[in-house]
Amino acid sequence: MARNAVQLQKGLSEAEFDRLYGTEEQCRPVVIKLRWPDGFSCPVCGGASYSVVKTRGLLQSTACRRQTSPIAGTMFASTKLPLRTWFRAMYHMTQGKQGISLIELGRRLGVRQTTA
Repeated sequence: MARNAVQLQKGLSEAEFDRLYGTEEQCRPVVIKLRWPDGFSCPVCGGASYSVVKTRGLLQSTACRRQTSPIAGTMFASTKLPLRTWFRAMYHMTQGKQGISLIELGRRLGVRQTTA
């Protein structure tokens, strides 16, 4: 019988998760890396270099100065929840063998069940 590689992976403790993804500033680079795996590319001009607009968390192309949100076009695009809450939800959904109920997920995240 073949081994399931996912089942053999070491779990991530909540303390370790908080250390890695405890703040919005720690989650944002992960989303950027997943959205642009080969490096940033401006959707307007295709430029690869950018600067960060820190007050709004946007990426600004240095070529055309167009601002782009790292979460635009992702599953996080039309939400008011911070990335940290989304990351925590994904953590709780993947850590248990049988997942987690929406009621329990809402309790752990501090959001309503309909939001969870």
